[in-house]
Amino acid sequence: MKEEAGTVIRIEGLTRTYTTGSTAVQALRGVDLEVRRGEMLAIMGASGSGKSTLMNLLGCLDSPSGGSYWLDGERVDGLSRSRLADIRNTRIGFVFQGFNLLARTSALDNVELPLLYSHRALKVDRRQLALEALRSVGLEDRAHHEPSELSGGQQQRVAIARALVMQPAILLADEPTGNLDSRTSLEVMALFQDLNAKGVTILLVTHEHDIADCATRLVELRDGLVLRDGPVATRRSAAHELAQLPEIG
Repeated sequence: MKEEAGTVIRIEGLTRTYTTGSTAVQALRGVDLEVRRGEMLAIMGASGSGKSTLMNLLGCLDSPSGGSYWLDGERVDGLSRSRLADIRNTRIGFVFQGFNLLARTSALDNVELPLLYSHRALKVDRRQLALEALRSVGLEDRAHHEPSELSGGQQQRVAIARALVMQPAILLADEPTGNLDSRTSLEVMALFQDLNAKGVTILLVTHEHDIADCATRLVELRDGLVLRDGPVATRRSAAHELAQLPEIG
């Protein structure tokens, strides 16, 4: 099956069943989804809806029980663990709620980390690539600061830079504002919207409707099925809302 040039993700009839003893739980019951390059898509759903399972499958952290998954033109369901690991390292950028930065390690070194496992990045280029990624999130001047010297929002920006340094096909963000206050959440979402405007494909899982409204498209899951899939009716501009907030201090 040949993917259209603008399609970065296509899944058809995707299922995932977990078995514990004699009990089988269907986390996904046959999900169809297509994501075009350059979209910013939010995935929502109550606990047990299947959104975390879907994110794990999209991130090649787990394998489906059935159905097909195409990523950036390659069918990835059924691939070996080593090949899936290679795809995770080169085509997918991950941003987590808890930042997952190495302590006592500079922002620059944290961002450079994925390049150490890459066969594509030349050794002499790593520092420059990491600096460029930090520049893209507005933190070039914090390159030599450790996580403990950065605010929560700055730590999340470093995590985003680390996710971007390999120039992945997609950026997967799992509750990226879950540990942040309202102002900092807006700062991070403004950054995501800016990156998306520059062509970065972003998929984010969130339980917050106001965060989902920053995306261009919303997919809502219930009981392992797609309940809703459509454009965000009124998209929030995080940068505009941020500019309306009173200055601190």
